[in-house]
Amino acid sequence: MATFEYTTRLSFDRETVFQWFERPGALPRLSAPFLGSIVQEPTNALNVGSRAVLEVSMSGTLGLGLDTAIAAGANALGLPSTTRARIPWKAKHISLDRGRSFTDIMESGPIRRWEHQHFFSDIICDGQPGTLMRDVVEFELPGLGMLPWQKANKLAEDAFARELLQVFKYRENTLRADLGFHAKYPAKPLTIAVAGASGIIGSQLCALLAGGGHQIIRLVRDRNFAREPDRMYWNPESGELDATSLAKADAVINLAGHTIGGRFSEENKRKIQESRIRSTRLLADTLASLATDGKKRSFISASAIGIYGAKPHHGNPSTALDELAPVGNDFLATVCRDWEAACDPAREAGVRVVTVRTGLVQTPETGALAQLLPLFSLGLGGPLGHGGWQSWVGIDDMAGIYAHALLTPELAGPINAVAPNPVQAWEYAQTLGKVLRRPAKISVPAFGPQLILGTEGAEELAFASQKVSNAKLIASGYESRHSNLESALRHNLGKF
Repeated sequence: MATFEYTTRLSFDRETVFQWFERPGALPRLSAPFLGSIVQEPTNALNVGSRAVLEVSMSGTLGLGLDTAIAAGANALGLPSTTRARIPWKAKHISLDRGRSFTDIMESGPIRRWEHQHFFSDIICDGQPGTLMRDVVEFELPGLGMLPWQKANKLAEDAFARELLQVFKYRENTLRADLGFHAKYPAKPLTIAVAGASGIIGSQLCALLAGGGHQIIRLVRDRNFAREPDRMYWNPESGELDATSLAKADAVINLAGHTIGGRFSEENKRKIQESRIRSTRLLADTLASLATDGKKRSFISASAIGIYGAKPHHGNPSTALDELAPVGNDFLATVCRDWEAACDPAREAGVRVVTVRTGLVQTPETGALAQLLPLFSLGLGGPLGHGGWQSWVGIDDMAGIYAHALLTPELAGPINAVAPNPVQAWEYAQTLGKVLRRPAKISVPAFGPQLILGTEGAEELAFASQKVSNAKLIASGYESRHSNLESALRHNLGKF
């Protein structure tokens, strides 16, 4: 049996820190995207007997690449997206000393034994009450045999401990940033209805807001799930949404929409457009109908930097695009224009509306980064062209920007959700290669993205060039967690 320990010093008092761990959302926020995903959050917070279910990825860079490759292949073949190289991990809480410690174990999973003790104690940190958090993990890997294999066992334990170190560095960074975020936005608890809560951005956003003490109501399309108290049924296709139930919400966040990552067939394009317009218009109309009750509400709705067009600079990208830049005329620009216009009924009724124009979200779970990882992991990666600009944003900042838009009453209108430092395609490839310690010199041929996305999709997604400014976002008071690409990639890929 081996023991791993990790110590974190936090400039937040022990009660604040422990309360954060007790709230819904703590486990999703602490679960590194390079490790796996959450299937079921703890059934009863930190209390003894509470259970959670995770799916963990294969270890290491090559395992991460294989995981995303299997997911991409499944998507291309029309198989369920859950077809991944992941292993179930069932956890159970076995002890709780509220405010001071709790312990969870692995009931079943990929290794022989796992017990994780969390200890919290008072310290003075930066001249104010703080918390010393100590994690102690006792683990036993699957045995390799008797005495001749002891050296192999030790090598395996050391390798596993190195992987744990990356996980706990991720946890420390996320915990410290989340606690700082909540300290900056000490608003009274709000009731927030979220459409698209199960998506990559939605799940992290809901977890972040729940960690701040806000109540989340998830809009779902299955009536059976809607029977739970934190769920609300809706059906954008048929226009079903109970205004009386929505009236309880102080704000609505809309992330709903058919995935854009597939081939640009006419059917797929129809789904992309209609799913966004119908869902947004239904929410906006319902909020407008409620406006006469005098309650101040906010509507935070998704959009994308695709509104500026795939190549908006016309060969001169010296000036980054702000929110006043002209709307493009290609397919995605038209979708984004109509998407934002669908918010008009709520805006005209006096509801505060913010449309979040999302950049290229960096997470190994989906999107461009997930698609690039298999090639880069094998040392076959390279730039998608050379001169194009990529305005990216880390997944933690994406959740943070939505929460910031929600909790900043004076913010309204469109806002660019990108990091302050966009990069060119060649720079992106070099940075990803550096983080993964892999070469990145093989340019991706144009026919590759065209096979997956079609000619139109490849031009508007893979080969788009958009240098976008986040000056309005920064001026509104948002502080980026990751302002440079290397920092964001190291955090999300566990390559500290």
